[in-house]
Amino acid sequence: MNQTNPIPSQTEAVFNRRQFISSLTAASATVAATFPSIITSHAAPDDPIRVAVVGCGGRGSGASGNVLDAAPNVKIVALADIFPDKVEKAREMMAKKLNQEVPAEHCFSGWDAYQKAIAVPGVNYVILATSPGFRPMHFKAAIEAGKHVFMEKPVATDAPGVRTVLAVGELAKQKNLCVVVGTQRRHSPNYMECVKRIQDGAIGDIVTLRAYWNGQGIWHRGDEGATEMERQIRNWYHYIWLSGDHICEQHIHNLDVCNWIMNDHPVKCWGMGGRQCRTGSGEIYDHFSIEYEYASGVKMFSFCRQMPGESNVSEAVNGSKGEAKPGDWIRPKEGSAWRASKTGIKDAFVTEHTDLITAIRTGQYINRAKGVAESTLTAIMGREAAYSGKLIEWDEAINWKTSLVPEKLEWGPAPKVEVPMPGKHKMV
Repeated sequence: MNQTNPIPSQTEAVFNRRQFISSLTAASATVAATFPSIITSHAAPDDPIRVAVVGCGGRGSGASGNVLDAAPNVKIVALADIFPDKVEKAREMMAKKLNQEVPAEHCFSGWDAYQKAIAVPGVNYVILATSPGFRPMHFKAAIEAGKHVFMEKPVATDAPGVRTVLAVGELAKQKNLCVVVGTQRRHSPNYMECVKRIQDGAIGDIVTLRAYWNGQGIWHRGDEGATEMERQIRNWYHYIWLSGDHICEQHIHNLDVCNWIMNDHPVKCWGMGGRQCRTGSGEIYDHFSIEYEYASGVKMFSFCRQMPGESNVSEAVNGSKGEAKPGDWIRPKEGSAWRASKTGIKDAFVTEHTDLITAIRTGQYINRAKGVAESTLTAIMGREAAYSGKLIEWDEAINWKTSLVPEKLEWGPAPKVEVPMPGKHKMV
């Protein structure tokens, strides 16, 4: 299913841990020179936020309600989705439930719908909520157009996409554009307090971390669509080029918490996975078990599944002087335990938009692109370790050349469906 695309000049550099930041800076300068744009200033505290929603499925509709709850003087002014029925359904929902009348002339469908929505006059805030495979190109378009961005996780499904997001994230800094990604735990007061305490030494030196997203199966919409491309996009979760597999699309939340605690990303990983219960169409696995290692030698054990059985969505940290369950409690070997407050908790799905809007209006700059791009590559590394049965290193993964997203996007044929098999799978 893989198709090698030419890599833009800003992503050709060979990355290692010493060159990483300098390469990104040079890359963003190249993007800026290629796509000049007026640097936007921060809005005044009472200036309106005018939102374009790109991706009108469940998450896009949910994010629309979240952003309206996040702050006053916010309005949704444009909608875009590849499918016209999705746009119309979202427009009707917003009129009935959100009191948002989006003009018909500001509602777009088709492959270029995102470009049209971003270009609607007055738009200064773009929500990107399509299938993850499209995220890098949509993020690039929004930042080049001078818009602040909220984008859902993960931010890519392959290494070229991650490199694009890293480079465009640096361009956003040059343009003073704020970026928040839908990793809600980073905007949860309980998680923020717990992570700070861990980083301040509440449980001593970190020894091991564990990350879990063990849940049930996921939706499947059948064989809707007149072409294979349409059928795959309507069932996007089941195809690697669109979702990145569930270790990337879902488990990234927990992997991101571990990277956040470590203030770093793993340097290598190995593991296994498979497709035991999932049958029928699609190609993604239903379980993964990955062991990651950070440069310090600390190991993180990652488990995720979409199979019947007991659920567990959490993280755990063992330290030399205690243990912690991020967002919940800290238990040192000596001294008093800490437990997260159960009062005054805000919905982090809303708070992440509040934080972004506050940053835009006050000039308190925020840009989450780099951290979540690194967490996305962490998930991709784990996926490829399971698919191939091989040890994967960060410096190798960041340089993979193959793009999973077709170079030419159009209705008709789609990437080949092939369940990855260790010993046969070729690294992306």
